[in-house]
Amino acid sequence: MNVYGCKVRPAQNKDINEIVELCAMHAEYEKSEYDMAGKASKLEKAIFSSSPTLFCFVAESEGKVVGYSTATKKFSTWDAEYFLHMDCLYLLKNIRGSGVGSLFIKTLKECAINSSCTHIQWQTPVDNFSAINFYEKQGAISRDKKRFYLSL
Repeated sequence: MNVYGCKVRPAQNKDINEIVELCAMHAEYEKSEYDMAGKASKLEKAIFSSSPTLFCFVAESEGKVVGYSTATKKFSTWDAEYFLHMDCLYLLKNIRGSGVGSLFIKTLKECAINSSCTHIQWQTPVDNFSAINFYEKQGAISRDKKRFYLSL
């Protein structure tokens, strides 16, 4: 899919280092810590193994990866149905607002349908007002919950 010179496509092995760099930028944007060490090999395994656990799509412009989105297939006990959990959607600043984010959402909808999922879920920081505005324009509704982490 193309928009404004960008195309959204499934990630390829050659994209891994650019994806890791974008992950670091994404973490910085969300004011979080990110250690790049070992991430490329772990992402390669999750995306490209014989039993992949992660869907990954990239936005490419002029041969450079300028954004990415990842998702996993999950099961909802309450719904007794599968859903797609969008883990990340990140675009370089100069690409935001160009329609590429909407292309990612369209791509994830197709991925969800092809994976027999009934819907897509995700979260964003409560202070990421531009993302919240974007998601609401896509027709998404929010449900307030508090996210917990338990380190092992």
